[in-house]
This record gives sequence, C-alpha cells and structure tokens, in this order.
Amino acid sequence: MRPPKEGEKYFALLRIEAINHKAINFAAERITFQNLTPIHPEDKLITETEPHIMSTRMVDLFSPIGKGQRGLIVSPPKAGKTILLKELANGIAENHPDTVRIILLIDERPEEVTDLRRSSNAHVIAAPFDMHPEKQIRVAEMTIEMAKRLVEFNYDVVILLDSITRLARAYNLYVPPSGKLLSGGVDPSALYKPKYFFGAARNIEEGGSLTIIATALVETGSKMDEVIFEEFKGTGNMELILSRQLANKRMFPSINLTLSGTRREELLLPSDILRKVWVLRRMLSSMSEEEGLRLIMDKLRGTATNEEFLDLIEMEKKQY
Repeated sequence: MRPPKEGEKYFALLRIEAINHKAINFAAERITFQNLTPIHPEDKLITETEPHIMSTRMVDLFSPIGKGQRGLIVSPPKAGKTILLKELANGIAENHPDTVRIILLIDERPEEVTDLRRSSNAHVIAAPFDMHPEKQIRVAEMTIEMAKRLVEFNYDVVILLDSITRLARAYNLYVPPSGKLLSGGVDPSALYKPKYFFGAARNIEEGGSLTIIATALVETGSKMDEVIFEEFKGTGNMELILSRQLANKRMFPSINLTLSGTRREELLLPSDILRKVWVLRRMLSSMSEEEGLRLIMDKLRGTATNEEFLDLIEMEKKQY
C-alpha cells in the first residue's frame, strides 16, 4: 500500500502478496465454508500443561475437546468460568501452537478484558458491557466470519466465547420485533443469529476446523437467561457443567464431573485411556459431586500427568 497523494482520501493498494499468509492462487481455489464437509471431531486438542493446573487436566479426562468441537460451559455466576477459559486457551497454545486461538468477550467487564489480554496466549477480541448492542453484534459477526475464512484456508481455529447468553441478549435488543415473545421477554427471531454463530463449529473433512467453546449463564435469577440456555442445550457435542455448590465451598475448579462429558469421546481418546475413564466414571456415580471432586483433586495432586493418575486409579482398584 502507499499513502494517499494530494487530492486523494484513502491509501492505495499496489499489490497483493498473500491472503491469510497463503499464496494468492490458493485463495482462488478454496472451497467456501458452507460447501465444506462437516464430520465428527477426531483429533484431540490437548489442554493439560502444568501438574498444578487441575482444570485442564480434568477437561482432558472427562470432557475432551477435539478439533471442531462445539462445546458449552454451563456456569452460574462466580463459578470461575473466565479463569477456566483462560487456562484452556493457554493449554491449547502450549500443546498446539499452530492453532489460531481467539477469545471473544461479549458484554464483559473492562478489567476482565485487560486481565485476559495480559495473561492469555490468544487474540482477545472484546465488546465490553458499556458498548452499544449493535456494536457488540458487529464485533461477534466480524469474528466468526474471519474464523470461517481462516478455516477455508485449512487453519485450525479455536474460539472461546464468553458468553453465548450475553450475545443472545444483545441480539434480543437489536433485532426488529417479530410480534412473538417467549417467556422472559425473548424474541424467537433473536436466537437465530447466536445459533448460526454457535453452529459454525465443525471439523472439516477437506482440512481445517472451527472449534467453539462458549459459556452459558444459568442460575442468574433471570428468566431470559434460562430460556436462552434451554434453546442452546443439546446443540453442542460437549458440555462442561460448573457447580454453584462447589464454588460456594471454594472448591475450584468447580466442575461437576458426573454431568460433564463429550459426545463420541471414543473418537478422541485411545481405547485403553477410554476404558480407565469409564471405570473412573462408575466410581464417581456412587458419590456426591463434592466427594467426587475432592477424590479426583487429591489424586491429581499426587501425580504429575493424567497418565500417571489413571495408572494410580487402576492400581488402587485392583488392590480392592
């Protein structure tokens, strides 16, 4: 590009050397996103890093994330969802540096935006709560379209969205009224675009993937939030449930291990690991969520990796 000359308003484009860091001829041959073939996630995104970061270790075992996963983190207020997103982003960055990681914050507090920009290894795109809903929507739509273009170029893109509930709220304020209202004051037409955003997550047979892990707010006291959650419940293929009871007892990460899980996890975990995880789940099914989390955390503290942890559990099971 060159700066504008006298009498010109804009910069002039002289030549295009590359598009999305790839040769120009590749751009002409690429297949548009809607025509790509979606398949089940098959390649696991490893999030485990340091032994003391237990949230990512638990996610790897109980709710594994694959390339192209459409995941929902169901969280009440003050349950640690923002910290969890940051740890997931850093875990993916350390184990998969070739991925494009984006943290999208909608209607978030400005100080949280600053903290994530300083402490996460990802591109942080933010539309804080003091921004007009129309601008928040524009930020979200530009982000998802940018991600789709990168997937068309065979990149593996990961979007961590906080939160899908607030994005739906913004659309509810912005879209023209349809004349119909769901309980809580939600216009049905306001839910189409957030579903379009969330539904874009997919693994691509031709190469590339778009992974979206979004938080959904529950137990906020708002009927609107409950309706939005019910609309998105079941649309993802991975769910991570955070517990208010565990958070109130200051047990972090406050993950309900029994209710959390991933569909078709057998595609992501090796058969021997999968067998050990199922044994672990059967053990947890007879315990309360507090007892189960306390047991897992105690065992994780005594091991350096998840592999050691699973071997320890199997050894103890044989002894009994």
